Amino acid sequence: MTSRIRKSNLSVLIQFGVIICVTILISSCSDPDSQNGINSTPSAAALPPPESYITKIPDAEISGLAFLNAWENEDYAGMYAMLSPASQTAISQEDFEKYYNDAAIQSTLTDLETELINKSSSHQQAEIGYRVNMHTSLIGDIVRETKMKLEQVDGQWKILWEPGMILPELAGGNYLRMDLEIPGRGNIYDRNGNPLAHQIEAAAIGVWPDFVDLTDVQSVKGLLPLLSGLSGVRTDTLLTMIEEAIPGTYLALGEIPADQDPYRLDLLSKWNAAVTARYNSRFYDGNGAAPHLVGYISALQEDELDEYRRLGYQGDAKVGRKGLELWGEEILAGKSGGSLYVFNPEGKPVAELGASPSQPAGEIFTTLERDFQSGVQKAISGFSGAVVVLERDTGRVLAMASSPGFDSNAFQTENYNWNTVLNEILTNPENPQFNRATQGQYPLGSVFKLITIAAGLESGRYTPETQYQCEYVFEELEGFPRYDWTYDHFQEDGVTQPSGLLTLSQGLMRSCNPFFWHIGLDLYDQGMTTAISDMSRGFGLGSPTGIEGVEEESGTIPDPVSQVDAINLAIGQGDMTVTPIQVARFVAALGNGGTLYRPQAIERAILPGGEVTEEFSPEVQGTLPISPANLKAIQDAMVGVVRSQKPLGTAYLPFRDLDINVAGKTGTATSQTGDPHAWFAGYTFEGRQDRPDIAVAVIAENAGEGSEIAAPIFRRVLELYYYGKPLRTYRWESTFDVTRSPTPLVIFTPTAVPGLTSP
Repeated sequence: MTSRIRKSNLSVLIQFGVIICVTILISSCSDPDSQNGINSTPSAAALPPPESYITKIPDAEISGLAFLNAWENEDYAGMYAMLSPASQTAISQEDFEKYYNDAAIQSTLTDLETELINKSSSHQQAEIGYRVNMHTSLIGDIVRETKMKLEQVDGQWKILWEPGMILPELAGGNYLRMDLEIPGRGNIYDRNGNPLAHQIEAAAIGVWPDFVDLTDVQSVKGLLPLLSGLSGVRTDTLLTMIEEAIPGTYLALGEIPADQDPYRLDLLSKWNAAVTARYNSRFYDGNGAAPHLVGYISALQEDELDEYRRLGYQGDAKVGRKGLELWGEEILAGKSGGSLYVFNPEGKPVAELGASPSQPAGEIFTTLERDFQSGVQKAISGFSGAVVVLERDTGRVLAMASSPGFDSNAFQTENYNWNTVLNEILTNPENPQFNRATQGQYPLGSVFKLITIAAGLESGRYTPETQYQCEYVFEELEGFPRYDWTYDHFQEDGVTQPSGLLTLSQGLMRSCNPFFWHIGLDLYDQGMTTAISDMSRGFGLGSPTGIEGVEEESGTIPDPVSQVDAINLAIGQGDMTVTPIQVARFVAALGNGGTLYRPQAIERAILPGGEVTEEFSPEVQGTLPISPANLKAIQDAMVGVVRSQKPLGTAYLPFRDLDINVAGKTGTATSQTGDPHAWFAGYTFEGRQDRPDIAVAVIAENAGEGSEIAAPIFRRVLELYYYGKPLRTYRWESTFDVTRSPTPLVIFTPTAVPGLTSP
């Protein structure tokens, strides 16, 4: 906010400055001692002109200007301190500040400008005219001319305040009131127009275990199937939940559209133990499909009210808090309309200062497929981790799952279940609101070998046929022996043997740690100390992907400063970290010929009237810094990871009967927080018109080995995408989508045959 001093006053100051400069110049030229650099006492002729030659800004004007400056800066306490004693007696500081604050809120004030336009004063009293320009959110500018009176009190000018100093219409105790017209909030859809967030009548589903008689066959055969059919929770799981519930506990089971299954909803409402509470609010389908991306809205907090009301929101409004609900707030909220009235102290309108119509909200279409997204969320459920699925050749985000997830409906206080579910979210130590897909920063483990092999090939020191003897122990770094994953398995089963002589391509298929330690050490010792870290950055690691709508982290790619750093980095360990979305992006680039696309989750955003403000278009961010020949060698080796018949491939068994063309890489990353993280990342090369090829990154935190945990989850994602349903249960499932056992069963029993165990 700015204020202005009249140009006439500025001219006086400028003229005075010119007089001073001229006087000094004349004095300097007339004094021979000054010309010789000798200091001397100026003569009377060289002194500045008498005070009578100088025009001063009147003190009253200075005080008035200070008052207006304080108003522009909303320093209401400072303004009150400038009032005369009589004015302070007439109105308390609290009421004074409330007067100005209410005027700002009701007018939807965003900015204020004031300008002095005239003045008159006597020895004890003064009057200053000024212009007020109130810039508002809803009705444009309100420009008025008004005045303030001042009086001398103990040698200082004080303001004689009255309400008309805000706007002339407020004289006599009148006040402002904005009648708002609020448009409905816009919807969020998947790419096919299926709603992800919209306003509907919904029903909260739940049960009070204390009122369920599990010895009654009718309860077991009548109530539980109804609860299961409406909530999606399996009957055997419900039975366990009810049996183990603490007395007095309420079990919130979810929410559904009220018109989804009215017949069963009506039947369930007849059971005393059941809850089928209807409500109308923002509704998030599927108990929160893609909650980390879609986000949620919630009510304004006390300390936010003034800020949002000045933007045209009502006090009971709900605003976007996370994800696209936050990113697209201006689109989804529309624009409020309103009429600003002046009311007299008796509460009757006496004038209208301005009005504007409301503008309908826009809508956001995401790149997601709702049912596929829900399936991917189930595929990773039971683990802490993430799955990111990108359209390989465009960068579209087809699914983004972070586990554990949360139900966005928990933030809608109209929902009967909200308090119970929100408490579960907020007290969960695994922080369900944290988006592991874009904010989780992890060591990448052996998936990073895709980058190390690229650096090795590009260095010119290696070819796909370069050979290395892969043994249990790596002893090239004196005093620091390192042990291959085959040695760790041998310690457990007494059977697993070293991988033996391998080509570089086979080393990637077999995920031979010593081979990649050797590459990291060799490049470092040859003076190519940053070859691998530079290649990492060329693959897009160490910086955000640029995805809009969600928060993301950069990860870390350090430059090695020692041989130990170099070998750690070569297998994706040490101080390096990545996010799952970064991994999905560079794996997509490996599959599409080398192009790094910016991941995008917004298909289009449409304003009222059909204007498209955001529209998906593939955005190239870079190209992998590797030659076509070396890229082809890496692609072939990634196919070998899942298809090698030796079997050298560390993921051969999880994929051996899957009729989908796929390439990938397993990873098992040592963690400082427990068991290793399980990784699998890869892409498809089906070349189908109906289902574009995809790239997928999977991480399951502290879950074990990539081939045993992450690879089956990756396979499930492919089944959901290409077949619309899972085809094979996990080894740790009794049936599809049932929570895993605490200790997952391994996929295979390690033997001495190379490739039957994996990192």
